[in-house]
Amino acid sequence: MTELEQFLTGRIWIREFMPFAQEEVDAAIAAGNIGVKKGITENKECARCLEKSPQKIISFHCAKCQTICSYCRICLKMGRISSCTELIFWTGPSPKPQSPHSYTWNGTLTKLQQKACNEVLESLSKNSSHLVYAVCGAGKTELLFPPLAKALEKGQRICIAAPRTDVVLELAPRIKAVFPDTVIHTLYGGSPKETGFPHIIIATTHQLFRFEDAFNLIIVDEADAFPYSYDPSLERAVMKSKKKEAPIVYVSATPSDRLLKDIPNQSRIFRRFHGHPLPVPQFQPLWNYKKKFSGSEIPKPLALWIQKRLANREPFLVFLPTVEMIEKVTPLFKNLDRRIEAVHASDPERKEKVMKLRKGDIMGVLTSTILERGITIPNVQVAVVGADETIFDAAALIQIAGRVGRSIDFPAGDIVFFHNGIVRQMDKAKKQILSYNRMVSN
Repeated sequence: MTELEQFLTGRIWIREFMPFAQEEVDAAIAAGNIGVKKGITENKECARCLEKSPQKIISFHCAKCQTICSYCRICLKMGRISSCTELIFWTGPSPKPQSPHSYTWNGTLTKLQQKACNEVLESLSKNSSHLVYAVCGAGKTELLFPPLAKALEKGQRICIAAPRTDVVLELAPRIKAVFPDTVIHTLYGGSPKETGFPHIIIATTHQLFRFEDAFNLIIVDEADAFPYSYDPSLERAVMKSKKKEAPIVYVSATPSDRLLKDIPNQSRIFRRFHGHPLPVPQFQPLWNYKKKFSGSEIPKPLALWIQKRLANREPFLVFLPTVEMIEKVTPLFKNLDRRIEAVHASDPERKEKVMKLRKGDIMGVLTSTILERGITIPNVQVAVVGADETIFDAAALIQIAGRVGRSIDFPAGDIVFFHNGIVRQMDKAKKQILSYNRMVSN
């Protein structure tokens, strides 16, 4: 019963997919420790993701129950929810808080970080939500360590959520190193099974579909990022997964206008932790680059940029606008150096490739916007090919530029926007970065 309780507390799960013997689940239901509810309510609302749009709740002839059922299209990838699906949740007593939680971070916050940290603590003491608006490389994660320690000290359960797996994978080892005795689980698509009752869960926002009334504190990292910022169901998932009075700390370098308006408690840091200015992007024409690529040729300015990085033994990232382009040009770049790899969202080895770049085993990575945030590599140099394409909005370009100069040992670096014509979003991103630097100098 203990393992079942630890797994199901705070979760909402499809009964037939439970990783426990059916007899054990049935016994817990009979004892009143597990509740059961329909996957699609009588009001045609998905009980897991709370979707109720007629365009997303679809009727079909169900082979399982042999009647006309409805299913939810929104959270389909998490396992289909139908009218005849049974969702289960823990109704018995919750696991007792783990105590004590060791806190092993020996770093020192800057004055700006400490001010923001104190402001977050003040908000959380009042169960009020808070926005940390801080530039890339400001040390947002570190200033959250004391609030996390305080929440654990109170016996609270915490979720650190991020829209993308890469951000989760970057955060997890850092949090685990600071709280080594705390049970921490990491959840993302294909994540390995972990045991014990987690007091901290680090997860993609999609994973929160499977939680309900679970957390005393939620931190939404990269709150402006796709898909969270574009998908109302993910915002609902966050709200559903927290306890009624639980606050949310939103963390972003490029918060939306809505976040800035809706969250009155805010901390702002426009200086990097090492005190150096943000690298400012250079604009460089790359006329007819698509035609050059189609002719199996790397445009000369881009080839020269790559060759300079290789000669200086500097790790680099090259962002391209489409996966199709990445796959097409990878062989061309490998002709320059076999130690250039490519990654995109569907690449099962992207975690390993990023680690190889960090270790110096490969020289560079061609990538989609999947690596625009949540990745820190000392001395990395960055180029954006097709910065004028719509996929690269101002927020994405600011985040991409934010990969450069994050290390105290390498506080500067090269960020180039290769383009086929300067567009408004490029100008907006550059002006915003310049404005951050002016705020620091003033």
